Amino acid sequence: MTFTHDLDQIARANASGRPPVVFVHGLWLLPGSWDRWAALFTDAGYAPVLLGWPDDPDSVEEAQAHPQVFAGKSVGQIADHLSDLIGRLDRTPALVGHSFGGLLVQILAGRGLAEATVAISPAPFRGVLPLPFAALRSSAPVLGNPANLHRAVPLTYEQFRYAFANAVTEAEAHELYAAYCVPGAGKPIFQAATANINPWTEAKVDTENAHRGALLVLTTDHDHTVPPAIAQASYRKQARNSGITEIVSVPGRGHCLTIDAGWREVADTALTFVRRFL
Repeated sequence: MTFTHDLDQIARANASGRPPVVFVHGLWLLPGSWDRWAALFTDAGYAPVLLGWPDDPDSVEEAQAHPQVFAGKSVGQIADHLSDLIGRLDRTPALVGHSFGGLLVQILAGRGLAEATVAISPAPFRGVLPLPFAALRSSAPVLGNPANLHRAVPLTYEQFRYAFANAVTEAEAHELYAAYCVPGAGKPIFQAATANINPWTEAKVDTENAHRGALLVLTTDHDHTVPPAIAQASYRKQARNSGITEIVSVPGRGHCLTIDAGWREVADTALTFVRRFL
């Protein structure tokens, strides 16, 4: 059902004549986490396309009822799925991704599929070396059990609070957990964690492609899942590209910066960057 929905969005974007902007979510979220961003970008004259990962359920309720659909999904499988969908657009889009979505949009940009890319608190790729304790603790619900490689892993509220919602109030953290949090594939976490010791890893980005397009890495100082040291290292790898590469920090925010009450500041930063190139 989600794949059909993706195709419908692409058809509408093509028919609109507007520049397309593709949004890619990360682990433990669904495409609907971008709904408010889509409205903002629509008002700004763009055609938003909220793409799902393979077999994404249509709702949080469905995801929680059928968590097994997430199991076994790999970074390469997801990237290829998204590449196929983006290839159906009539125009090269801008890409916006968060967390593992931030890694995926960099992979796609490295394939020459973007006019501009915004990677928000992006998961690390091969060559990104920092591994702060907070990131390890955030990944512990997955990495703590090798069997999770082939499983879908839900987060408890306490795990979500630490990994995503540490910079919001307790009340908002509960609201975000209920509204957005779904089980996530364990495999991408293992792939990112082992990328620097696996020469054949799928968690790698072609940072040298001259057709990568402009890139913004957006980070924040309170992120436990992707601490600023990881985002800054990603930026330094990307800055070797001949294209425009920038980094912006939004202070006082955690990993849920795309969905919490302050989402608009982050979205406006992304929109301002996209407007320069599309």
